[in-house]
Amino acid sequence: MTGEKNLEALLAGMRPVQRDGEYVYVLWPYGRTMVEGIEAAVREAEGLTVVLPRAVAEKEGLPYDFVGAWITLQVHSALEAVGLTAAVSKALTDARISCNVLAGFHHDHLLVPVADAPRALEVLAELSARSRQSPPSEPVLRDETPEDREAILALTADAFAVSPVTGLPVEGEPVEVRVLRGLFESREYLPGFSVVAVQGVEVVGHVISTRGWVGEHPLLGLGPLGVTPRLQRHGIGSALMKETISRANAAGESGIALLGSPAYYSRFGFVPATSLGVLPPEESWGDYFQLLPLALWPGGVHGTFRYAEPFSLV
Repeated sequence: MTGEKNLEALLAGMRPVQRDGEYVYVLWPYGRTMVEGIEAAVREAEGLTVVLPRAVAEKEGLPYDFVGAWITLQVHSALEAVGLTAAVSKALTDARISCNVLAGFHHDHLLVPVADAPRALEVLAELSARSRQSPPSEPVLRDETPEDREAILALTADAFAVSPVTGLPVEGEPVEVRVLRGLFESREYLPGFSVVAVQGVEVVGHVISTRGWVGEHPLLGLGPLGVTPRLQRHGIGSALMKETISRANAAGESGIALLGSPAYYSRFGFVPATSLGVLPPEESWGDYFQLLPLALWPGGVHGTFRYAEPFSLV
């Protein structure tokens, strides 16, 4: 089961639950056999720190200072999720409650002073409630960077896990991922035309346009365009399209070609490319191969469109 990475989703779905009992941190004696009841352990250069029930520590005669209540955040967070610990720690800090954080594979856990446990549960519940009431932040559109690429490829794999052509699940890696990986490294890659939509710290959408041609006349070839599945139909794809068109006009490009649904792309001004004298690379594409003439469209452009080399994988 894949853990959640989106901070807003993590906070909104968080259900803090207190375990029974009281827990302490102790420095385990060197060479001593471990006992039942140890809940967590951290190996350091100075020795082995363990977290265990207070009753077990007292039975074993082990000294301790801090006595804590154990609170589990009942939400499955990914280990690479960013911001959850910071948001929780800030909320508790603002309430003047100290906490120690333990990250497990499935959940994050907090140890807070026993006397502060009831208030800590209230603070965390209030944090989760505010997140559910707040509308999702608008995605920020910016240039893609090499550091984004792993996230972009994963997003594209999710977005195209079901074929837009057949409507059936795709076996193995979607071809769009292989094409995109090639485009990032191709000579037709155009800085400024690979755009990501970022919500919080998460890349939630991406579109790329690369150099294409009709004869010797340069055009843009758009695609793939992907949006993380849970946020599809929320306007992110439209925002990426409008951003691409704006950038293309500003850069003096004359037209954008793409393969996609006429019902969707016509809203942005795309028309069947053949109506402008531009033929698709594959005749069978018909009206699904479309063209948007931009402000500097010269007219008189005729011939078959040629995509960047990685599209030969399609």
